[in-house]
Amino acid sequence: MKPSRTLLLTEELIALDSITPHDKGCQQRLIELLAPLGFTCETIESNGVTNLWARKGSESPVFVFAGHTDVVPAGPLDQWHSAPFAPTHRDGKLYGRGASDMKTSIAAMVVACEEFIAAHPGHRGSIAFLITSDEEGPATDGTVVVCERLEERGETLDYCLVGEPTSAHVLGDMLKNGRRGSLSGHLVIKGVQGHIAYPQLARNPIHQAAPALAELAAEVWDEGNEYYLPTSWQISNIQAGTGATNVIPGHMTIDFNFRFSTASTADGLEARVHAILDRHQLDYDLRWTLSGQPFLTPKGSLSDAICDAIHDELGVQAELSTTGGTSDGRFIARICPQVIEFGPPNASIHKIDEHIELRYIDPLKNIYRRTLERLLAA
Repeated sequence: MKPSRTLLLTEELIALDSITPHDKGCQQRLIELLAPLGFTCETIESNGVTNLWARKGSESPVFVFAGHTDVVPAGPLDQWHSAPFAPTHRDGKLYGRGASDMKTSIAAMVVACEEFIAAHPGHRGSIAFLITSDEEGPATDGTVVVCERLEERGETLDYCLVGEPTSAHVLGDMLKNGRRGSLSGHLVIKGVQGHIAYPQLARNPIHQAAPALAELAAEVWDEGNEYYLPTSWQISNIQAGTGATNVIPGHMTIDFNFRFSTASTADGLEARVHAILDRHQLDYDLRWTLSGQPFLTPKGSLSDAICDAIHDELGVQAELSTTGGTSDGRFIARICPQVIEFGPPNASIHKIDEHIELRYIDPLKNIYRRTLERLLAA
């Protein structure tokens, strides 16, 4: 059986070892395919990161496909059953780094556009691609930079479909209509170092911090809402001590993170943490890092179009969810009222032997095409 165009393009992209923040020619290949379809393609570079903004048409509504060509490192090569950047078929699956996250989605988007434009040359509105090579890294020179450029130029977006791997068990069972915000803190509790046999001459930051940490862990930050679970506060790292068993440490460092819903704000969470620490009369320094605000797209025309497309293609009823980590959707949501993420199953992403089932590749492309048909067909 002849391989499909989507499969061939997916394999072509996987073979380019675009470990973040490097694109390794992926976007140039997309330009070669999109330009003949009538897309005006613009490369936007920032601190070594390559971004692509490609648009066909000048009218509203504007439908954007968004994604990333960068992938996470392969990890120990000797643990892979086939080379991570040599696309390989085995047991009905396509193996390779980026197979699920997210080169299959990008290939499906491009081929979906080819088919849609061929069938609807006079379609409504505009189609665009926003592609970065800085999603798996710091995410400071990628999608956020393109969105700022678009905002400066006054370009408005109406719909955005992000190709993140959102399906849980089978293709189409879950899509994301929002993501939680991420707020991290680096906390240093100050004490006084001393000999453990003379505690009266020292001040143990571990002992002092323990009641406050227990209170922070037990705090109910919010109740969540219709779309979000309650906000979560978690400690990721604690370090104290010199390594000796007879020394009271002079300080203690704690890294923690909030994954927070739209029921809370970053400013409000910061204020509550400081209030708890102050109430326990701790001597501390606290540095905050806000890596993403929460965003939410309520059920509407874009989610309906994608859910209908999934049902028509696969007979699956999709669930709207806001679970999981952050994505570049948080940047796009600042300039686009409807942002939905949908892509392949995510069970193997970032793992050794990342893969996608071959039977899902063309249905994914068809769902993307059907979504275009529902929103832009003349």
